[in-house]
Amino acid sequence: MVKIAVATEGQMVAEHFGHCSQYSLFDIEGGKVIGREVITNPGHQPGFLPGFLADLGVNCVIVGGIGARAVELFGERGIEVITGARGPVEEAVSAYLGGTLKSTGSTCSHDHEGHEGCEH
Repeated sequence: MVKIAVATEGQMVAEHFGHCSQYSLFDIEGGKVIGREVITNPGHQPGFLPGFLADLGVNCVIVGGIGARAVELFGERGIEVITGARGPVEEAVSAYLGGTLKSTGSTCSHDHEGHEGCEH
């Protein structure tokens, strides 16, 4: 089984991984969603969230933007990171499962306090 975590604001993919309000977790089996759970973001602390989501069994993260260090930490755990996603969470997951959601590979290189200058 695959577990996807989508950084979420309301029903939309969040622009900022660490500062989103929630993560939508999707259980995938046979290329189909078989379960969904929404959890509250436990808080942004450098290096914490990759381990937290890995401990929940997450194999893939979908987000608008994310810092390079978080991407590195996910990579160390074998977790795929899809950046540059936008729009409704359900559509992003469907696009991923259909093979049409591709990562832009871009990461944020600035402090997200206030989100100034972020281009995603």
